[in-house]
Amino acid sequence: MTSEDALELIVLAIKVDDPALADRLTALLSNVPGLRLARANEGADVALVSSHNATKAAEQDAALTPREIQVLSLLAEGASNKSIAHRLGISVHTVKFHVASLIDKFEAIGRTDAVTHAVRLGVIQL
Repeated sequence: MTSEDALELIVLAIKVDDPALADRLTALLSNVPGLRLARANEGADVALVSSHNATKAAEQDAALTPREIQVLSLLAEGASNKSIAHRLGISVHTVKFHVASLIDKFEAIGRTDAVTHAVRLGVIQL
C-alpha cells in the first residue's frame, strides 16, 4: 500500500450492542478495499452505531393510532389544539387527550419535544 492509498482510506468505527452482530460486521468489513476499521477509542471518518432508535421508531409507529399520527402531523405543522380539532372534526378535549398520549408515548416534555422525537425516530417527516 502506498502513502497515497493510505490517504484514501476511510476509517470506520463500529459500535453495536449485539456482540454477534458486531463480529459479523467486523468480519464482513475487514477486507473491504479502502476501508479500515477503527481501533478502540480511535477517531474515525465514519461511525456505524447500533441504534435502538430504529427499533423504537418501528415500535412507536406501531403503537400510534392512525388518529394520533394525524394529530402528530398537524402538531408538526404548528397547528393549535383548536385548529387540529376543527381540521379533524373532533373536540378540543379529544385533541388534548391525543396530545397528552403522544407526549407520554414519546416520553416528551411537551408538544414540540414530541414532534422532535417523532421526526428523529422517523415516525413523521417534515
